[in-house]
Order: sequence, then C-alpha cells, then structure tokens
Amino acid sequence: MTGLTTIAAHAGQAHLDILGGFHPAPEDGVPDGIETLLLLGPREPGFWDMMTAAPEFSDGSPDAIDRWSRRVIGNMACDLGCKAYFPFAGPPWHPFIRWAHRSGHAWASEVGILVHDRAGLMVSYRGALGLREQVALPPPGQRPCDTCTDKPCLTACPVNALKPEGYDIPACKSHLDTEQGQTTCMAAGCLVRRACPVSQGYGRTPAQSAYHMSYFHR
Repeated sequence: MTGLTTIAAHAGQAHLDILGGFHPAPEDGVPDGIETLLLLGPREPGFWDMMTAAPEFSDGSPDAIDRWSRRVIGNMACDLGCKAYFPFAGPPWHPFIRWAHRSGHAWASEVGILVHDRAGLMVSYRGALGLREQVALPPPGQRPCDTCTDKPCLTACPVNALKPEGYDIPACKSHLDTEQGQTTCMAAGCLVRRACPVSQGYGRTPAQSAYHMSYFHR
C-alpha cells in the first residue's frame, strides 16, 4: 500500500502539494474502484520557477501548464500505481469543484469562489490521484473566512465583480481593459484573490498570476 507520506514526497519533487483528499461515495462522481482521491495543486513558493523552466513552457505550443500537468502527474500516477484525473480533460469533465468541497480543506468563500485553508483564494488544482485503497487522511481544516474579521475580499474589487451571489464576468473583463485594470489585476493578479490574508502567505508570484490573467482575458 502506498502511504500519504510517499505520495507527498513524489508530488513535492514537482513542486506540487496534496491540497486535500477524501474517500469517495457513489454521489461524488469518482470512477468505480477508487477508494481515495487526492487533489494536487502548486506547492509554493517555487512552483512558478520550476514551471517556467519546463520544456512545455518554451516549446511554443499552447496550454503549457495543462500539458505539463498531464505529463508530470500522469507519470506520477504510473510510478505510484494509481490513476490520474485532470480538471481540463473533457468532456466529460470531472467535478473538481465538488471534489474540492469534499476534500475538507476548501470551501465557498465570502465572495463565492473557492478558498483553501493554506492557499487562500489562490487555490488551484492541477490534477488528482485516484488510489484503489483507502489511505488514512489528515483531519479536515478550518474555513479561514470564519476567523477573518476584516474580510478584505468583499471590498477589494473596484467594480464589485466578485460577490457572494455570483461572478460578474463582463464587468471584470471590462475593467481589465482599463488602465487601472491593466496595472493592477492584469499585471499582478486579481485584487480580490490577493486581498485574502491566507493568499498573501501562500507565496504565489505576481508573474504566475499575470500569466493566468492573460489566459482568462483573451
């Protein structure tokens, strides 16, 4: 049986971290035969330096991070004798948001998007590993919003695009076309995500956030 420590060590070699896991129930949308699902995301600081040095990032083909994820996590799954799943491989699409909620370490934030107990509003998932045996998991974390007194995420967006009742994507993209939007959100990442106190301690670089914003605002 492959233990959690061994899997975490493999993930760490690629600057990935286990961001939560659970033992699936039939309603979780996990393929039959999987007894433990582990969600993988960037391990910070250091992920972006590793990512930009990867061959996928300089070969001129699109979707560098997705292709890197498929290669690295796919190889990891082969080495560990488990199955890899990806949020970008579909249709059909795997329900990563549902899986994140089931993981015990991610919840709906005050502005609706996912918040993670260690990554804050910067949480992202590069893939998941499905194991055919039950692996003991650490206890669930605590939703950081419950102890956040100032809740800066609620007032950080200049156009109030992120709010509990939903994400106003047109308002967000219109703001990104302005000079203010270019010099703040586009250059260093969403102001709301950056305002979260947990996000600020996560270690994601502005260059990484800017890269993702460029993909979002095409």
